[in-house]
Formats: sequence, C-alpha cells, structure tokens
Amino acid sequence: MGPVPLGAQRSPATPITKPVKGMATLGFPFADVRADGSATFGKLDGSGGILTERTCAEQLLYEVGDPTAYLTPDVTADFGDVAFDSVGTDRVEITGANGRERPRELKVTLGFRGGWLGEGQISYAGPRAHPRAQLAAEIVVERLVDVHGFAEDDITVEFIGAGASFRGLALDTDAREVRLRVTGRASSAEQCDVVGWEVESLYTNGPAGGGGARRSSTEVLAIRSCSIPRDLVATDVHLMEAHR
Repeated sequence: MGPVPLGAQRSPATPITKPVKGMATLGFPFADVRADGSATFGKLDGSGGILTERTCAEQLLYEVGDPTAYLTPDVTADFGDVAFDSVGTDRVEITGANGRERPRELKVTLGFRGGWLGEGQISYAGPRAHPRAQLAAEIVVERLVDVHGFAEDDITVEFIGAGASFRGLALDTDAREVRLRVTGRASSAEQCDVVGWEVESLYTNGPAGGGGARRSSTEVLAIRSCSIPRDLVATDVHLMEAHR
C-alpha cells in the first residue's frame, strides 16, 4: 500500500487498533467538579475524539503507579473505589475518589546540565544492508574509543529499520533498508562533534553504498524525579488579569 495523499480517505483495511474519528480536531476534556468531589468529564460538542468510560479509566491509570496512593501536593489520592458512569455522548461521571493525609515531601523534577550528545546517521539499502550497517558501526565505535577517547558505555548504536525499537532483542538481519544511528555522550561540544564527523567519513572509509549522512550535536538537559522536604519549597502565587 503506497502513501495516502493528504485529504484522501483511508482504506478500511488500514490497521488501526483504536479507531477514533476526528483525530486532527481533537477536543480536550474538561471537568465540572462538584462540592462533594464528584465530577462530570466532557469535551466540546462537535470536536474530534471520544470520551467514554474506557478512555477515562485508561487515562486514570496512566503513569500513576499505585492507584490507591497517588502522591499530589495536597493529598495522597486513593482511586481504588473510583467508578465511571456514562451520562451522555462524550459525558462521563466519576465518583468514589478518596484521599488521605498529604505527603510529607513533595515530588519534583530536577533539570540539570548533563553534558553533550553527538549524533551521526547514515543509510544502507539493498542486499546485505544490515551487515553493512553493522560493519560501519564497528568502524565508528572503534575510532571513537581508540582515537577520540570515548568510553564504550557512552556510545549508543541503533539500526533503524532492523529492530532498533526492540533495543537489540529482535533484529531483522534481512532488512532491505537500514539507517545507522550512532550517538556519543561527551563533556564538551568539541568532543561530541567528532561523532558525526566519523559517521560522515564512512563515505570514504566504510562499507559501500552508504548515503544520506547527517550529523548534529546538542547540549543535554537531563532530568531526575525525586522527593524533597516541603520546607525547601517556597510557594508564591501571582494573579494576572487581562484588560481590554
């Protein structure tokens, strides 16, 4: 099946596990919350997407961890007895949420400078595309370690199109098109630049048939999630009003 032109109708045979209409005009949900803690979820009439008991339950459990002890700044929420009830098209009522004493610490996400990341990509197509990409990766990794002083643990190799999404657990060694992606972490912009240069130099010192080489380097903003004592966090609220 070839590319679907913009505006064209998709074939019924197109594999979609969750058929949802109007994905390009999604209506994002809102909640009408009552004083007793119950609420009704809805979205704007005529907007795309769906809002049902099942979609609400799916979202409730997304990245929650323990649904009976979900930590928020004001309460330890307990979703164990939550019930959803459809009360109309794209309208769902929720009841049963409860809570306990607020956590003694606050969840925070800390951002910090995590060094630099250099990247190089190149494609191989046709017979033995994957073995050629493997040879190219071996050349680049060896040079990054022996010539430029990278640690092997700071280098990542991916074979896009041959199973990169499976993190090496499954590889399609007969893939007819493979894009090699090599990344390397470094402490300086100058050092990370060499990753892309080494990949691009495969044109002359690597397997035949490589093409479409690209390189880039960027500073890494790393994040870590943790908990910290409340007294370390100073809160301040600013109310801004718009005047016509």
